[in-house]
Amino acid sequence: MTAHPAGMTYADYLQLPTLLSAQQPKSDLHDEMLFIVIHQTKELWLKQMLHEVDLAISLVVSDDFAAAYKALARVSRIQSVMTLSWDVLATMTPVDYSAFRHVLGTSSGFQSAQFRELEFKFGIKDPRFLDYQEGGTEGRARLQAALDAPSLWETADAARIRNGAASWLEVYRDSERWFGLYQLAEKLVDIDDALSGWRHKHLLTVERIIGMKPGTGGSAGASYLASTLQKRAFPELWAIRTQL
Repeated sequence: MTAHPAGMTYADYLQLPTLLSAQQPKSDLHDEMLFIVIHQTKELWLKQMLHEVDLAISLVVSDDFAAAYKALARVSRIQSVMTLSWDVLATMTPVDYSAFRHVLGTSSGFQSAQFRELEFKFGIKDPRFLDYQEGGTEGRARLQAALDAPSLWETADAARIRNGAASWLEVYRDSERWFGLYQLAEKLVDIDDALSGWRHKHLLTVERIIGMKPGTGGSAGASYLASTLQKRAFPELWAIRTQL
């Protein structure tokens, strides 16, 4: 196959007929389309972030820190876009959402296998989330693989040890000597910072639209989201700031 196949169109390359036919509202209410598009877009961005994290892990394993920075910087930029998208969803009023909420049935963003996979790949590994994916499904298999494989944090920490730094505190106290590891750590903090911002905006959006009602699919809704605000993928990198 040539790099530029003759006759290929924009729609062909992007498989637009398939992509644009994937929005199938269950009601005839206007705002359901926005709800679907927002969540499908998030899943596409999650797919890209997983792609970048896999690359970053492989680069860190090879001590190619500079190349890993680019992939990790891209992840944090995507996180910013995802956080901003909550503002678009927030144009939907409580009345708008409640009019079609019943058609969601037991579906819930809580069930997003890709989001849990991303958490696992960062280093937030909670095997209880396997139970939200049916056995034998691709989502559960991917989650199990991510649970079993070294995470981004585990890979970065192994790189620190391999390169001879006694601790991350040492890396920060002598950042010129350990500049590659120091910059890697700061890229990880960028991601954690952005993840916390995403969680906070998610909570505010949910509170704005459904208040403290339970979420669909049996989740606790806003109260559960509030409980996640202190989650950190790289807690050691936050803790050392007090010691510097």
